[in-house]
Order: sequence, then structure tokens, then C-alpha cells
Amino acid sequence: MQQPIAILDSGVGGLTVAKEVMRQLPLEKIIYFGDTGRTPYGPRSSEEVVRFTREIVDYLIQFNPKMIVIACNTATAAGLEDIRSRVEIPVVGVINPGARAAIGLTTTGYVGVIGTEGTIKSGAYEQALRKLVPQIQVISEACPRFVPLVEKGNFRSPETYETVRSSIGHLRHFPIDTLILGCTHYPFLTETISEVMGQSVTLISSADETAREIRMILQGKNNLASGQHLPMHQFYCSGDHQLFRSITKQWLGRQIQFSPVVWQIPTIC
Repeated sequence: MQQPIAILDSGVGGLTVAKEVMRQLPLEKIIYFGDTGRTPYGPRSSEEVVRFTREIVDYLIQFNPKMIVIACNTATAAGLEDIRSRVEIPVVGVINPGARAAIGLTTTGYVGVIGTEGTIKSGAYEQALRKLVPQIQVISEACPRFVPLVEKGNFRSPETYETVRSSIGHLRHFPIDTLILGCTHYPFLTETISEVMGQSVTLISSADETAREIRMILQGKNNLASGQHLPMHQFYCSGDHQLFRSITKQWLGRQIQFSPVVWQIPTIC
């Protein structure tokens, strides 16, 4: 039986990574868990985020995955190394891939990073960026109001535009030419963020780069899926399954089939 890739997130944000994995690696089966019942993770302590991440990983292990993807920047910053020490399969985060993409694209040497309070407070992106280019200039901004908008499915509205403008509009005063969307929820707001920042600023979604890293790791282990049939993916959440289902179908469109147990809700809270 084909081993799946397990993807976890604090909510629906990791669907951006799941969608990109489906595009780049269409034969790979995905088991997704969105912790919608406890989102957002950003305001929580790192200890609490690590505990939640461990609980989700413990749940996902029953599916015998060949890889775990922590598709949440806050959980990556707080718990990536902890999870790597607890399991024997590859564990991939979303911070390093996004940092590499930004370094490859910036020409001014000024990179912006927007993320949750937890991600920005951790300094994880600054560390990753300066490890690659020590002299890089990093301008970071926490945007705690973005995740609740996405979790409600409010991607485009006057409220959304005003929230984005008031949160990051001031970043246009810096010579930023590259802006890392340091939360996997934020690509849902790409159109609005781009409208506020202007066409001269390239937005970096770590989803694309994370999917490339997944491919590279699986190729290196000779563990890519093979066959002629598209897999049946499974999606789970800990909160409102109707809203989760609606957002998932809206974001992933027709490129996914739902199994009979797709909306089963684990009782891990």
C-alpha cells in the first residue's frame, strides 16, 4: 500500500502547501490535519504550540506516513527540531524553503517578512535569511488579524482590504522588493496583499518551495510514488468541519476526491 505524506497545520493555511504538492507530485497521497478547533497558533506560547504539534503528529503516525510536513510557520519555528527528534521519518518545515526563494529573487537586498506573532517573535526567518546572506536587510511585521480572516473564509472584502492595508501598508516606505508570506494562511490573501504592496514587490509563498523540497527528499530516498491512478486524499480537522470542508473545496477545486472518512473529526482537543 502506498505510504502517504502527512501534512499538518494550525487550520486551513496548510492547504496552500497541500495544493502545491498535488500539482508538483500528483501521484502522492496526502493525509491532512488542520487544527481548526485551536487556531490561531500565533498568540500561543511556544510550549503550547509544541504540545499541540506533538499531539497531531501522534495522531498522524497511525497512517504510516513516509514524511511529515509541518505546513505552519509558527509550528515550524517552535517545534520542527522537537518533532524530528521524535520520529524516524523525514520532517519538513516551511521556513527554510521560503527563505531560500527570497534570497534568490531579491535585488535590493531588502526582504520583508509578514507572519504570526509567534513566527515573527521567534526570529526564525531572520536567522534563516542571514544564514544564507549575512548582510541581508530584513523588515518583519506580525499580522495577527490575517489568520482569523482566512479561517472564516473571508479572502476578498472591504474589511479584508482595510485589515491588510492597516497592517502592512507602512512597509511600502522601505526598499523591499521581496515579501515572504511567513504564514501558510497568507496566500489566501495574495490578491489583497499584492494590491496593497504594489506590483514592484514579489510575494514569496513557501508552499512552492516546500513542495520542491519534498520532491528532492523523496527522490533522494527513492521513495516517490508511482502508478497510473490519482490517489484518494484524506482531510481531517478538529473544529467546524462544515466550514473546513467549504474552504477546502473552494481552495483545491476539482483536483481532489474526497474519501468517505474525509470529514471525520479526531477528538484530540
